[in-house]
Amino acid sequence: MKTVVHQPTRELVVLADDGGNPVGTAAKASVHTGQTPLHLAVSCYVFDEDGRLLVTRRALGKKAWPGVWTNSFCGHPLPEETSVAAVHRRAFEELGISLQQLELVLPDFRYRATDASGVVENEVCPVYTARTTNEPVANTDEVAEWRWVDPVGFIRATKQAPWAFSPWSVWQLAQLKEVIASL
Repeated sequence: MKTVVHQPTRELVVLADDGGNPVGTAAKASVHTGQTPLHLAVSCYVFDEDGRLLVTRRALGKKAWPGVWTNSFCGHPLPEETSVAAVHRRAFEELGISLQQLELVLPDFRYRATDASGVVENEVCPVYTARTTNEPVANTDEVAEWRWVDPVGFIRATKQAPWAFSPWSVWQLAQLKEVIASL
């Protein structure tokens, strides 16, 4: 598994109202606390040409859910950035991959969850699927490990041991099992 280290940058997140509309921005570092305001995010499940799903283990230095297995990648759109552009940007920033066949599969996904340290995620988070022909090169600030896995087996694992995975991936996969089975 190849890895590359990137220098952290000051990232802004887009705050949202209850309808999911942008209402301002805040520094990402100041937002993820015990009182996290609702904000915009994106999530993506990436498949290779053999139908395997790319899953990642969050870096141990992540503020929320460090070290848990999750979807391929997720992140936050920057101010004035579309969700589609954010997905492509995060694919490259986290995993060094380019995407094809990007498809919005859960346009209205929204969740709130609190991790063991008390950090809250509170996001309006459309979910995408995509394909890649690239082998990942992980950004170690974001990804501790990655694997290509059988998607049905991964869904089964999230049902059997949900505490071992990010809550958003557990909830997303419960809604996506038919979509993923058809890929």
